[in-house]
Amino acid sequence: MTDKFYLEEAIDDLHTLLDMVRWATSRFNDAALYFGHGTDNAWDEAVSLVLQAVHLPHTITLQTGDALFQSRLTKSEREKVAELVLKRVQTRMPLPYMTNEAWFCDLPFYVDERVLIPRSPFAELIKKQFQPYLNSPPASILDMCTGGGCIAIALAYAFEDATVDAVDISSEALEVADINIQEHQLSERVFPIQSDLFSQLEGQRYDMIVTNPPYVDAEDMADLPEEYHHEPELALAAGNDGLDLVADMLAAGPRFLNDGGWMFVEVGNSEVHMANRFPELDIEWIEFEFGGHGIFAVSKTALTQYFAGKE
Repeated sequence: MTDKFYLEEAIDDLHTLLDMVRWATSRFNDAALYFGHGTDNAWDEAVSLVLQAVHLPHTITLQTGDALFQSRLTKSEREKVAELVLKRVQTRMPLPYMTNEAWFCDLPFYVDERVLIPRSPFAELIKKQFQPYLNSPPASILDMCTGGGCIAIALAYAFEDATVDAVDISSEALEVADINIQEHQLSERVFPIQSDLFSQLEGQRYDMIVTNPPYVDAEDMADLPEEYHHEPELALAAGNDGLDLVADMLAAGPRFLNDGGWMFVEVGNSEVHMANRFPELDIEWIEFEFGGHGIFAVSKTALTQYFAGKE
């Protein structure tokens, strides 16, 4: 059967929100889509798509909105849902790029193919205000490799008296970050800065540096599902072991941290390479209650001692 047949059949025969969610789930499973950009299974992806298509809150579930899921859609709404489902199947484009909306730390953000879709376990750390590492709330924060600015903006919400420098090498990514900064009305505390790592930050000092840099190693880049190829490669790839940028940031870190400061670095699956690349560096891998891995904390003191021994 052709895609056109499935589209027309769905528009003609399905009627309720739940009908469309069930149909979308079946289509996603049949196409063996990959999920990892806000959802991790076909059902949740279908719920998210349908709710966004008809402009309903993303927090509605079958448990909280049983009656609503039985409500009937207009033909134009069914057409919109069906077309989005077909586009998701045919293009393998992640849903947030199709709707230009992603959520991080319970906050909405604009996203497009100039930036990665936020999915970092940093969200849990931010909600916990980086305890137990910080003795006091930071006044100055650097979000290195900010992309669309999601982490920087979430940090500004978490630490209401702090300023946040949102740094990225990509001018296109910073255009998206600025959209989000303006949308969240944080232009007086979150500042987008174009810089190749620390090159434009000389003289700046921060109480905390947070970074979710490109960290995908060469082997993982070759094996990425098709959905990830819609994301900018510049924001993913980082050499054979995925740690090229991390190495530069760790070496420079002490010059840009205040005394008592901390760096929090996400390296994802490249965690397995850290011990070989940085033997004896005193880092602490963070355990997450709600899933995720590959983020470590390292103090300015530990960085200073480690790299002093390398000179």
